[in-house]
Amino acid sequence: MALKLYNTLARGKQEFLPLNPPYVGMYVCGPTVYGHSHLGHARSYITYDVLYRYLSYIGYKVKYVQNITDVGHLAGDRDVGEDKIQKQARLEKTDPVEIAYKYETSYFDDMDRLNVARPSISCRATGHIMEMIEHIKGLLDKQKAYVTKEGNVYFNVRSYKEYGKLSGRTLEEASEGERIEVAKDKINPEDFALWKAAEKEHLMQWPSPWGMGYPGWHIECSVMSNKYLGETLDIHGGGLENSFPHHECEIAQSEALYDKTFVRYFVHHNMLTVDGSKMGKSLGNFIILKDLFKKTDPMVLRFYILQGHYRSPLDFTDEALNASAAGFERLKNSIFSLRKTVTDDFQNSDSISEEDYPDIKRVKEDFLSAMDDDINTPIAISVLYELMKISNVELSSDDKDMNKLALINRLATLFAEEILGLKIGSVRSQSKEDELIELFIEMRNDFRKNKNFAMSDKIRDDLKGIGIILKDGSSGTTYSK
Repeated sequence: MALKLYNTLARGKQEFLPLNPPYVGMYVCGPTVYGHSHLGHARSYITYDVLYRYLSYIGYKVKYVQNITDVGHLAGDRDVGEDKIQKQARLEKTDPVEIAYKYETSYFDDMDRLNVARPSISCRATGHIMEMIEHIKGLLDKQKAYVTKEGNVYFNVRSYKEYGKLSGRTLEEASEGERIEVAKDKINPEDFALWKAAEKEHLMQWPSPWGMGYPGWHIECSVMSNKYLGETLDIHGGGLENSFPHHECEIAQSEALYDKTFVRYFVHHNMLTVDGSKMGKSLGNFIILKDLFKKTDPMVLRFYILQGHYRSPLDFTDEALNASAAGFERLKNSIFSLRKTVTDDFQNSDSISEEDYPDIKRVKEDFLSAMDDDINTPIAISVLYELMKISNVELSSDDKDMNKLALINRLATLFAEEILGLKIGSVRSQSKEDELIELFIEMRNDFRKNKNFAMSDKIRDDLKGIGIILKDGSSGTTYSK
């Protein structure tokens, strides 16, 4: 089965066929660095991290580009208002450059803890001002943009006939909302800024043919993606909420200049809510990752996010996170039990064939089919559990097939760690507490085999008394804390 991705442009799943195989150019909108990363960032970049990992696994050479927006993103995502980074600099009584660097460093620290791989190229908007000016000049030469007497440059949306093909909005719908607060020097309310004139007190500004100013938010992604990936991208990722106006504007200003398809596959992840409501500081439900990591293992959060499909809305609740913590603990315990049994000699063996074990071969096929079906991580995780169930049954056998267990270990590493990006760790990374619990479980299993149910029940009840719950199932005994 070939990889299929849901392409927002096509309104459906399509087989993924890159422009120049085996090379793939993937661009994902990065953060605007004016504050610490939040829960929404976790969902976004875990999503594209798994896509990047899977594309690499199936043989593509992926150049993954992600921008850092450190100028031009105005409050409210419109063409009027204060720059978000400049506003934060005023609040913290410091320089915008310091703000951008501080929160860029914070962002990558959080992503590292979530085991999100660094992109091939991370590019700052402020490092590409010259290229943005050249792009704007090209649009002016083609009469796709205009300069106002105030020194602003706007893209004339009505000059690009396909505007709205991504979001499905008409020009009338595109201008709705803009009328609330619209720059007075626009020809049409739906036109968007390519370059903004800066007042003297504006902290971030550069010289341009139109006077001192700074770039619009949308132009940044078009210019940086073009510089590092060319005029046509294989994949462009981002949040569904950015499909309009941000991605719609990217398409217009890119295709109007180059007369080529800008993006072959637009891949959007859906929004994340908290207890059924949109996350927001005013609602008191705004969750900063650094705060969450004080009480939650980052891998539990990654596991939780991957249990939902990236195109489905995801509602964050403490109950759901706790359930994911218990599920991830069961998964780790199963893998640890496997790795304790499989010796180093077997762990490193690649000569064991899946063809000799039809049940293992089927599980691998099911996992890859789930990933090929628009990166369906919830199904992939359920298949991973099925693999560990087979492992637990084999481990409980008196006549263990070490070759089969070695093969399971190899696939567990591939599925969980290499593709899904879940850090399981080595057996040595288990805490002493976990090792003692597993020792008690082994003792309890021995008592049960010898029909000494009084002692097996005592172990279970005593552990429950200190908050450790044992659960017996067909695949063995697991526990949660």
